[in-house]
Amino acid sequence: MTGTRAAGPLLLGVRHHGPGSARAVRAALDTANPRAVLIEGPPEGDALLPLAADEEMRPPVALLAHAVDDPGRAAFWPFAEFSPEWVAIRWALARDVPVRFIDLPAAHSLAMEADDASQEEPDARPVPVDPIRVLAETAGYDDPERWWEDVVEHRVPGSGEAAGPLAAFAALGEAMTALREAYGDGGHPRDAVREAYMRIQIRTAKKEFGDDFAVVCGAWHVPALLVRTTLTADRALLKGLPKAKAELTWVPWTHRRLARHSGYGAGIESPGWYEHLFAAPDRPIERWMTKVAGLLRDEDRFVSSAHAIEAVRLAETLAAMRGRPLAGLSETTDAIRAVMCEGSDVPLALVHDRLVVGTTLGEVPDTAPAVPLQRELTRQQRTLRLKPEADEREIELDLRKDTDASRSRLLHRLRLLGIAWGEPATGRGSTGTFRESWRLRWEPELYVRVAEAGVWGTTVLSAATARAESDALTATALAEVTALAEHCLLADLPDALPVVMRALADRAALDSDVGHLADALPALARTLRYGDVRATDTTALGEVAAGLAERICVGLPPACTGLDAEGAEALRRQVDGVHTAIGLLAGAVPSSADGLRARWRAVLHKLTVRDTVAGVIRGRAARLLLDDGHLDQDAAARLMGLALSPGTPPADAAAWIEGFVGGAAGGGMLLVHDERLLALVDSWLTAVPADTFTDVLPLLRRTFSAYEPGVRRTLGDLVRRGPAPVGATVGSPSGAGATAPGFGPVLDAARADAVVPVLRLLLGLDERPATAPAHHDDTPLGETA
Repeated sequence: MTGTRAAGPLLLGVRHHGPGSARAVRAALDTANPRAVLIEGPPEGDALLPLAADEEMRPPVALLAHAVDDPGRAAFWPFAEFSPEWVAIRWALARDVPVRFIDLPAAHSLAMEADDASQEEPDARPVPVDPIRVLAETAGYDDPERWWEDVVEHRVPGSGEAAGPLAAFAALGEAMTALREAYGDGGHPRDAVREAYMRIQIRTAKKEFGDDFAVVCGAWHVPALLVRTTLTADRALLKGLPKAKAELTWVPWTHRRLARHSGYGAGIESPGWYEHLFAAPDRPIERWMTKVAGLLRDEDRFVSSAHAIEAVRLAETLAAMRGRPLAGLSETTDAIRAVMCEGSDVPLALVHDRLVVGTTLGEVPDTAPAVPLQRELTRQQRTLRLKPEADEREIELDLRKDTDASRSRLLHRLRLLGIAWGEPATGRGSTGTFRESWRLRWEPELYVRVAEAGVWGTTVLSAATARAESDALTATALAEVTALAEHCLLADLPDALPVVMRALADRAALDSDVGHLADALPALARTLRYGDVRATDTTALGEVAAGLAERICVGLPPACTGLDAEGAEALRRQVDGVHTAIGLLAGAVPSSADGLRARWRAVLHKLTVRDTVAGVIRGRAARLLLDDGHLDQDAAARLMGLALSPGTPPADAAAWIEGFVGGAAGGGMLLVHDERLLALVDSWLTAVPADTFTDVLPLLRRTFSAYEPGVRRTLGDLVRRGPAPVGATVGSPSGAGATAPGFGPVLDAARADAVVPVLRLLLGLDERPATAPAHHDDTPLGETA
């Protein structure tokens, strides 16, 4: 029977990552003192087991196995400090007792996963049985974790330390035997093969150690390991299994990835809580409340010692009322919410994320096997002081500093390789080209991505270069190649850039779709800007970009006709992108600056007056010209009057308004400061027939809801007071001599001019006075804000 020595080896059926099981395993091994320990896990990992005793090995960690011919095909075997298997491994290594893995080899399991993925529809797979849930429901519990806590984690051993843990294993083994009789393989068809292999390894151990060894495995497998079968029958189950060459290593793991919500099949709900229960030498509830109080104080919440004491009392009272032997996670959570969080779930969510689940990231020693690319990446991370962390964090990089520039290059190269350690973020400071913001978060799966990327090279630079060259040759869309050119400059890949440029020239020459050209130009313009900042020769890029811009100017007007609403909105976004790009190109390609700007202005003027062009595009073209000073207020009011005339269908007029005063373009402030335009909109809106008003309402709501609350409030005040009649003088919103609250009758030029020096100083256009603190200018020399 499980947990006894009379019938053979000591079979210790456990719950993976259960601190109660871990304590029981340690007590059982101390009592039995077996000559060898067998662990559920891939046998290829035996050579890596001695590393578990290394001082630099800090759980949570995982064995990573990946197929050599397909590194993306991988599997993990995680271990936490409170995992029974980890406790057994450390127990054996500390006593020089032989320890081995006895589960099905990773070479077979990886190959079988590939076969399953290609042959079986996901919906056709059986739903696996959760044995803990079944036992909990049988005992009348609606929460499996609460049942497990009451039965195992809060169990007080009886008299005799030996009887306690062995009796618990025997009881759990009997329960699993009943479940296997009722549910068979429980929706795990591969278990029969795995268990046959484990039985063979147990037979081999018997020849070497007799019955004096222990087996630590999932409790679900214990009944199958006790079944009497023949060696021939077990070998027959293993005959003909697919096989793949596999490599294994240790990798850091995280508590977040141990959690069940992460998709890990053997996961638990609260790894941080379980780690606390396992590590706390005494008074676990008091120690837990102390941790929570410290966390909340770090977040500037007022939590005193009295709060912690009261929370402990409340948790213990709740446990007594609910008939539980000790306060569990549900009682402590309820107490924390009531006492420390004042009933709010917002700070409680922080406690759950940081403590109940936890953000611990394990560590592995440098002597652990790794692909060359991983070793080189680790070296760069240490050199640049970019430590992988499980917590999400933001960093600001100043590209004028050598270390920050190197960090930027590393992160961009990793993105190009598909290793998403960092994502660009919107910085809190300057948007100048000398500054970057990144959001970093290291996930264990990234080790698999590094292994996959290892096929491109042994260093980050060589791998990123090879990947960029390959992507350039296989890209099918022009926008893909222009984006790749931008990435090459950001990642500083000079050897890949010529290949990308040739591919770019070829695609640009063959692509005649204006939408494709418009999608490609912004990335090229940004590339030229970044290249200028990083002192990169981008002459060839400038020529290609100027050619694309010329072709867009020729092909855009015809492309703006005959569009439906969705197509018109997409092209409107492209017009915005091209407008910004041409502004950048004018500074990056001075030889064609004036001609390019003039041709683009002519295109925008043409779009504003063509009735066949979609309203949203005509409105946006007029707005762009107005903002750049190439359309005066009178002309803008005339175009709006035409667009909102009674003969224009309401839907088209609403689209024109969206293009002209859409929230993204800052149109709200334009209406606040020019009441002639507001009067036109108001007059048109009040004249829309009732039967068509509901048709234009969604468009208008989308336009005006994007404004800041203060802008909407001011517009409401102006409309309620009554806007100026069409043709009224600017500065006389309500007619001659009348002024809006907060506005003077005319512009006070002297007061306006007084603000200019301060603005220039804030934007870094002028130097600070000598007595002022040092100023960190984010704007490149010669670049306007």
